[in-house]
Amino acid sequence: MKLQSHHFERDRMPKPTTLAATLVFAVTFLLLSFSLPSAESAIGVNWGTISFHRLKPSTVVDLLKDNKIQKVKLFDADPDVLGALTGSGIQVMVGIPNDMLATLSSSTAAADLWVRQNVSRYVVKGGVDIRYVAVGNEPFLSSYAGQFQSYVVPTMLNLQQSLAKANLAGYVKLVVPCNADAYESTLPSQGAFRPELTQIMTQLVSFLNSNGAPFIVNIYPFLSLYGNSDFPQDYAFFEGSSHPVTDGANVYYNAFDGNYDTLIAALTKLGYPQMPIVIGEVGWPSDGAIGADLTAARVFNQGLINHVLSNKGTPLRPGAPPMDIYLFSLLDEGAKSVLPGNFERHWGIFSFDGQAKYPLNLGLGNRVLKNARNVEYLPSRWCVANPSRDLSDVANHMKLACTVADCTTLNYGGSCNGIGAKGNISYAFNSYYQLQMQNEKSCDFDGLGMVTFLDPSVGECRFLVGVTDKNASGFRPYNRWIITSILLVWFFIM
Repeated sequence: MKLQSHHFERDRMPKPTTLAATLVFAVTFLLLSFSLPSAESAIGVNWGTISFHRLKPSTVVDLLKDNKIQKVKLFDADPDVLGALTGSGIQVMVGIPNDMLATLSSSTAAADLWVRQNVSRYVVKGGVDIRYVAVGNEPFLSSYAGQFQSYVVPTMLNLQQSLAKANLAGYVKLVVPCNADAYESTLPSQGAFRPELTQIMTQLVSFLNSNGAPFIVNIYPFLSLYGNSDFPQDYAFFEGSSHPVTDGANVYYNAFDGNYDTLIAALTKLGYPQMPIVIGEVGWPSDGAIGADLTAARVFNQGLINHVLSNKGTPLRPGAPPMDIYLFSLLDEGAKSVLPGNFERHWGIFSFDGQAKYPLNLGLGNRVLKNARNVEYLPSRWCVANPSRDLSDVANHMKLACTVADCTTLNYGGSCNGIGAKGNISYAFNSYYQLQMQNEKSCDFDGLGMVTFLDPSVGECRFLVGVTDKNASGFRPYNRWIITSILLVWFFIM
């Protein structure tokens, strides 16, 4: 059985310094504020923010509430996002980026400060219901070559002390989202953690167990399919497979169950056969690669949700599905690194502007997804190739536009791959134009571009119109910073 080996490195934007921590509230106050964590399994979402067209956090929180999504996983502790979640009743997992682990592992003062600024200041009556702190993001990934490995457990020990000082140690659980490449096998029953991780995983699982925290794993059947031409396509989905995996008396008809039980076998080898498991990331991209399209994304995600909510469980845990599943992801992130593949920017069940990509029943009360409300768009106009101009010298302009903006849908397997040469030029020009907030000069391209009020979208190839970001503090300076950096790099390469 081939397991995925992949990571979602979060490209982080410069953040304004978090304000000084507020007073720590007493534990009795907290007990009045919150009920005990629920044991019911639930469907949550990952909310990533690596986008040039970033919706206001308040708009996203309204989107979550309208869709009855009660659990959200974040990759950092953005004060704008946490501010918007205040009073929402949504259960939150905040994240600590990997590059902060070295400092937090070596300094109790740094751990105390992080907890004050990012947890205890929000976990107050009417505040943010933070249930988990994710210590790193896939820090044991094999491609990191052990870079963060030694920091994880010391960071958790320091943070646990800090949470105890804030009277939050019993309420906020520390967890470590792991990639499925942390374990390996040929059959699920033979699952074991990578040899170099055995000792640290033993320490980690012991810590999780003693503090009543789950093991969090990210599982991506799409990546197994994408990275292996011999991987049977139907095995990646939930509708049965003509290539099931037989493991003794157990038969596996989908990659998710096989991967999940491989983890269970690995945990059992460490002496924790009943360790609760949360799926931190799972999903299917809708664009940017062969096999990544709207139909496949809908079939996978609906199949996954139906499978989990059926409570069938897996062969090694019949009748006991994962505690929670966090879909990856809520929104497309058009500024993510495409190093793993162009599909990286297209994991959302909603497009960047909060519009549902396809019908999906999350099993939370709504039969289909509800779109974001009150989205503030730029005017309905687009930048396209000027039909009266000779476009033979357009290559450098296109390269500039696509270096700065997102053109991943134009590539092989993308939804805009078949719109022709002029269509490609127009798509690139428009992506850049919208990113520049429709600045008139950004559609010039030495006279090769022109503004139109007729939507040039073709079929599933959507020419976007940007959203305004008036109330997303800290975002537009990031836009200018990263665009300037890209332009400088591009200039020197040329």
